[in-house]
Amino acid sequence: MTSLSGRSLTALLVIDVQNDVMAGAYNRDGVVANIVSLVDKARAQGAPVIWIQHSDDDLPQDSEGWQYVPELTRDESEPLVHKHYGDSFEATDLEDILAGRKVGHLIIAGAQTDACIQSTLHGAIVRGYDATLVGDAHTTEDQSEWGAPAPELVIAHTNLYWRYQRAPGRRGATATTASIDFAAAAN
Repeated sequence: MTSLSGRSLTALLVIDVQNDVMAGAYNRDGVVANIVSLVDKARAQGAPVIWIQHSDDDLPQDSEGWQYVPELTRDESEPLVHKHYGDSFEATDLEDILAGRKVGHLIIAGAQTDACIQSTLHGAIVRGYDATLVGDAHTTEDQSEWGAPAPELVIAHTNLYWRYQRAPGRRGATATTASIDFAAAAN
């Protein structure tokens, strides 16, 4: 249903599943296992897998903490987008990569729910994409000591509100890892 003409394909975005980002993440191992499953499924079904990797003063590029977690291996043929802002589209070549692959629907997984995941979801729908959040394949760290809800509540709330997002000609949705079918999503 994307509002982007001629862009009927679906891609998986794997956002910031990096060592330091995931070090204190809620349900880290379960979320990473689900992302591994999504990557395998996308590859098997011929859907593009696009890797997003954040860097900033606290997460310097090429540091050990900046590297993707060891459970995930990027194929050299899969695009890698380097970003410095929460929204994966902001000041990156992500839009060009997606346009070149005729992608209009994004399946989104990774970290952190209340930062880069939410920013990218909103950035996608504003730019004309359909955006499906994989509800059991994103996570965040516990920031309750600074007044935030517990991580499981942040995740649950994001899953709830994203399934109802709509804009002219495009929609948000929330799904589980098990229910994602890249082949069906492309039709």
